[in-house]
Amino acid sequence: MTDMLKTTPDFSIEDAKRLLAGHYGLKGTLSPLDSERDQNFKVMTGSGETYILKIINAGEPLVESEFQTALLRHISRHAPDLPVPHIRSTTSGSSLAETTSGHGVRHLLRLVGWVPGMPLAQSARSDTALESLGRLLGRFDAALKGFMHPGALRDLDWNICHAGRSAGRLHHIAGTEDRALLERFLARFDITVAPRLPALRSAVIHNDANDWNVLVDSDNHDRIAGLIDLGDALYAPVIAEVAIAAAYAGLDHADPIGAAAAIVRGFHAEYPFLEEEIDLLFDLIAMRLVTSVTISASRHAHTGGNPYLAISEKPAWTLLRKMDAMNPRFATAILRHACGFEAAPGAHAVTAWIEANHTSLRPLLDRPAATYPADLVPYADPNHPMTVASAGERPDEAQAIWQAYCSERGVDLGIGPWGEARTVYSGDMFVSRLIEETRRIRHLGLDLFMAAGTRLYTPLAATIVSVEIEKDPLGYGCLIALRHEPEGCPAFVSLWGHLAHEALGRLQAGDRLEAGALVGEMGAPTENGGWAPHLHLQISTDTRLSATEILGVGEERYLDVWAELFPNANAFAGIAPEFFAKTGRSHDEIVRLRKELLIPNLSISYDRPIKFVRGDGVWLIDDSGRAYLDCFNNVCHIGHAHPAVVEAMARQAATLNTNTRYLHDNIVAYAERLTGTLPKELTVAGFVNSGSEANGLALRLMRAHTGRENAIVLDWAYHGTTQELIDISPYKFQRKGGKGQKPHVHVAPVPDSYHAPADWAAGEHGKRYAESVAELIATMQAKGEGPGFFMAESIPSVAGQVFLPDGYLKEVYRMVREAGGVCIADEVQVGFGRVGSHWWAFEAQDVVPDIVTMGKPIGDGHPLAAVVTTREIADSFNNGMEYFNTFGGNPVSCAVGLAVLDVIEGQDLRRNAQEIGNHLIAGFRALQQRFEVIGDVRGMGLFLGIELVTDHKTKAPATDFARAVSNSARQRGVLMGTEGPHDNVLKMRPPMIFSRRDADHLLAVLEDTFEAVAATG
Repeated sequence: MTDMLKTTPDFSIEDAKRLLAGHYGLKGTLSPLDSERDQNFKVMTGSGETYILKIINAGEPLVESEFQTALLRHISRHAPDLPVPHIRSTTSGSSLAETTSGHGVRHLLRLVGWVPGMPLAQSARSDTALESLGRLLGRFDAALKGFMHPGALRDLDWNICHAGRSAGRLHHIAGTEDRALLERFLARFDITVAPRLPALRSAVIHNDANDWNVLVDSDNHDRIAGLIDLGDALYAPVIAEVAIAAAYAGLDHADPIGAAAAIVRGFHAEYPFLEEEIDLLFDLIAMRLVTSVTISASRHAHTGGNPYLAISEKPAWTLLRKMDAMNPRFATAILRHACGFEAAPGAHAVTAWIEANHTSLRPLLDRPAATYPADLVPYADPNHPMTVASAGERPDEAQAIWQAYCSERGVDLGIGPWGEARTVYSGDMFVSRLIEETRRIRHLGLDLFMAAGTRLYTPLAATIVSVEIEKDPLGYGCLIALRHEPEGCPAFVSLWGHLAHEALGRLQAGDRLEAGALVGEMGAPTENGGWAPHLHLQISTDTRLSATEILGVGEERYLDVWAELFPNANAFAGIAPEFFAKTGRSHDEIVRLRKELLIPNLSISYDRPIKFVRGDGVWLIDDSGRAYLDCFNNVCHIGHAHPAVVEAMARQAATLNTNTRYLHDNIVAYAERLTGTLPKELTVAGFVNSGSEANGLALRLMRAHTGRENAIVLDWAYHGTTQELIDISPYKFQRKGGKGQKPHVHVAPVPDSYHAPADWAAGEHGKRYAESVAELIATMQAKGEGPGFFMAESIPSVAGQVFLPDGYLKEVYRMVREAGGVCIADEVQVGFGRVGSHWWAFEAQDVVPDIVTMGKPIGDGHPLAAVVTTREIADSFNNGMEYFNTFGGNPVSCAVGLAVLDVIEGQDLRRNAQEIGNHLIAGFRALQQRFEVIGDVRGMGLFLGIELVTDHKTKAPATDFARAVSNSARQRGVLMGTEGPHDNVLKMRPPMIFSRRDADHLLAVLEDTFEAVAATG
């Protein structure tokens, strides 16, 4: 220190004036400025110019003085607009001058321009100002790219790479706790930071952007006006520039990490960081502070109270204690986010994978969570009695309030959403460690409220990370962390809180859980931390956080960061987004407008209509986010909104859509694929837009070929909406509003083996029912006429899912053809692989129709339908009259049809239909053994029916029971219909993608429903 005193300049103001005049030819008013090693004077010339005269410490090596000079010259040449000191040359044109003190010590002089402004330390340090500082530092360092000088390789303790030297100064720290604090940071530095520093990008940096060396505009404190004092510049890792600035900006700042993030954001915009640099920033900020307090302590006895050294010592200790209380991973997540990096590497991929695969996840509850009637738990309302009870730590009272709330509204599941602001978090444990005088009030998990003991299952295979009991009041109680590593997705952790303690004896770290395995049960208030029973479910994309480190509640300021680190678990839990955002008109308004604007006899399903807003595979989602298992709407043959269909439709629509007057590959490609699924006799296709159009075209083909009109149809048949199809549909013309049977229409009884006369032998049903068709033909022939056609669904649907007796179609087809008619198979509902064993239901009867009609299921609900016939009939139709259908067979529709075929074949959905159908039929028959109301179970593939009767002997229809089951199943989240002449047949036609899990859910709901309806009489 004695040597330093000898080399430190000590010139009077008068001496400085003489030096200024002699070397620079300037006169003016001089005033001294604080400095640690050099001597500085502010110079104000008579002409209004302002400078700083620096008399350099004689102990500074010449190479360092030359380095600073070269640095300033470089900036002046390459970034003259930077608000930093610029050199004023001597009268002889030199960058440096030289003088000798009265002690004979040689000193160098440098004159630089004054940068106007007020020190950042004296301003409010707004985020805008700090981001502006980051931008200036980024521009400064960018200007120094490629610059190097031997003097930059100086050996200073202030070099961040030498921060570990602070360990040698720890003996100057008096307090044991203070030394321990610094030792913790030093240990982290030695283990995780120092080994990685050599691999980082390094360059010449300012190295001392403390809040006294940074100036703000005196009139606009949000704008950085300048950067001064380049005396500590050196060659170091670039990230050190921001670490140093952030260390000083965080002093006495309510949100020091937020201050650092603002600087980072600005710097990154000018000089982009690498992720590996940002990942070390928290520790480097801390180590700058460690260096500062240890140097200050080591010199304290020799400084004589030098304010330059001591000015930041107390706030530095305060900030170090704050940082010691922080989780470095949270701070790093905030800093990463400021650069636009993911808060945790892979976070976006995790959320994208869960969203893309949510339909394949196993249910978290006994059935999919979205199928329960649900409502928001009122924690967002600070005045709600449940919130008040919870905040007052009265969990039993809160539980009772919630149960009453559910009972009043018919709710089975309470949901506490991610991100919700909750005043209920009032304990000390919810005080922020990042921001002073701030509470963590934003919920970062998903709460599911049900009864204590509700069983919870993992949606994905997992490895147990930890099982522990958190005993703090308002804590988690039993807490379980699971690690998931699905293929194609980064690993992530799910956190399960407020569970019953039974899991502690059943599970242990390292155990493997398969998807759907039991995790635990919702705990009672006595063991779940003192809350009403619920699950707190949370996802962490940072797998290095322990269960107790994962933030369950976060600061509002950093909600966008927490959204990446702890993303919303809705999709993981199976909660539909529509639950949180209801859109469009109300139910009552839509019903009113339908009555005003639409034809009045347009029907609506169910006593309480449902407003569906989205389809997803086997599910339909209503406007409240409740999901219904769709076992009824067969039009979406391979599931709602199938991605392959949507993609094919969008791709072709974006390219070309036109009519069939022009050539296009799609129509012939689709015709070739479609006819390839049919018997070899059926080779010619015609494309239309609906099943009704298909049946209408079939009748035109029939007339052109036979010249006849006489129709033979089955009782209770339905074939379409046009008048000529209504005329051949007994389901329509025999009921209210119908005009009765036309003379050319002949109705045969439905060949229903279940309702066949008791004296008919079982093997004779097909033949005996066919005799009625023979009688109709004979009646026509007696009048000198003959049948034009016989049309029937291969499995009559509206008639009650009736499966034709063996041999029936073979016999009827023979008789009709012998009488000169043609045979039309209506496969609109039953075809395209639905029966599983065959592509087409008529194949199960070992027949080949003359004409086959198909409807919208072949386009998965897109308006695509078809007629396929023989070459002979097609030639008869080619009678000179042009056939044209504007949209039938257009490129978009055919692209959709090809996509549907690809899915059916590629995913072997026929086999799936057969296997799942057999499983369902077995399940229905098991129900039949328990419930006498089930008279008959019938089905093939995924075309299924259950007939309900009041008496097995008379087979009297249980119509009211059937309707009650359909409505009650709807209340339980499953859609089915009732059909048959008495509406006593439960009709089910689920999508071809129906899984074993879906089937088991259907069976469970049916069991509950039959029990409930039977109990109410």
